[in-house]
Amino acid sequence: MKRISLDITKAACFLSEGAVKAYEPKVKEAQKALEEGTCPGNDFLGWLHLPSSITKEFLEEVQQTADILRKECEAIVVAGIGGSYLGARAVIEALGNSFGWLRQDKGNPVILFAGNNIGEDYLSELTEYLRDKRFGVINISKSGTTTETALTFRLLKKQCEEQRGKDEARRVIVAVTDARKGAARTCADKEGYKSFVIPDNVGGRFSVLTPVGLLPIACAGFDIVKLVEGAQEMERACAADVPFEENIAAQYAAVRNGLYAAGKKIEIMVNYQPKLHFISEWWKQLYGESEGKDLKGIFPASCDFTTDLHSMGQWIQEGERTIFETVISIEKPNRELLFPSDEENLDGLNFLAGKRVDEVNKMAELGTRLAHVDGGVPNIRIAVPELNEYYIGQLIYFFEIGCGISGNVLGVNPFNQPGVEAYKKNMFALLNKPGYEAESKAIQERLRIDN
Repeated sequence: MKRISLDITKAACFLSEGAVKAYEPKVKEAQKALEEGTCPGNDFLGWLHLPSSITKEFLEEVQQTADILRKECEAIVVAGIGGSYLGARAVIEALGNSFGWLRQDKGNPVILFAGNNIGEDYLSELTEYLRDKRFGVINISKSGTTTETALTFRLLKKQCEEQRGKDEARRVIVAVTDARKGAARTCADKEGYKSFVIPDNVGGRFSVLTPVGLLPIACAGFDIVKLVEGAQEMERACAADVPFEENIAAQYAAVRNGLYAAGKKIEIMVNYQPKLHFISEWWKQLYGESEGKDLKGIFPASCDFTTDLHSMGQWIQEGERTIFETVISIEKPNRELLFPSDEENLDGLNFLAGKRVDEVNKMAELGTRLAHVDGGVPNIRIAVPELNEYYIGQLIYFFEIGCGISGNVLGVNPFNQPGVEAYKKNMFALLNKPGYEAESKAIQERLRIDN
């Protein structure tokens, strides 16, 4: 089997000669710290060798649970936020039919995502949609008290029990949560739900290859064995003993940090395949939450090309030169569609007749990369042989290990997220949550002064 590959030549040329190679000692030291557990956040390194630790028996257990849900449900709602849903959604949308969500596709249940916002219209429309459906719920939360997810699960639990009865609802509600503590664990044990454990040493944004991601992906009908095999292959390919010249994760970390030091503060993740939109969304959380701290970090942004060339293309081509692009390129599409000929040729496109649509797309990709490099935008290219479980598994682990190395080179703790708590404290205080009286009083005074 092939591997995904990395081309940094159109990025390294923006740095001084040998600049990327000069990062090799720092990168090796960073990866050594990961392996030896001496880096900041070393209590959250469970993802590092997770692929190779996954057993056949574990995957069979996940698949058996998924099969029950697939048999019993027309729709399955994945309730989770951040890393508790983005990875699963990224894989499902990358591998699925672009319009499969409009119907039950080939016997597969519709996979829906909720618990990732507090939109009243969204939740009301969701409950209305489910009113005549046999649906199940995968509730993903370590604590069970994350506001967005807990609020959504309370609504869905009540509706599922009312529509199916408590005994039947118990069969189609699954908890993915902490092993011992938290509201979600207490609820699962009390109600008798099937449950899976989120490992203590795996943070949410690194949890795709735990039941957090694997169960929803299996419910959608995709091969989690192949997904894990792809991740295992990339774990071997990016191991600490692999030479720098062959280790694509080490090279990615090196060139990113080199560009950052040279003033490139924004990384735009670009794809030319609409199905990769949520891969970019997952990547944004992975790198943004890992590196954005201590007043440091590359800002992760994303664009879907060629769509966003008609909205962001001007800024990318001629705006402030503080950006670089990382392009995910799918080498072989899964389908074939030829461009037709037209007798009148009013649009002047007959020169494309007989060509595959993907050939047009590939030339748009190449032309854009050339234009952006000429315009002063460094370009990194990640080539993925095709969209399937095996290569998506590779891509997931590549980005995870690249992130761990890069964050260590940057000099931050890539595995905590203290800044995420700031908005929660204010929200709880404004909602008069018990225990936040002092914060509430301080905010009310602040608002009075501001007004």
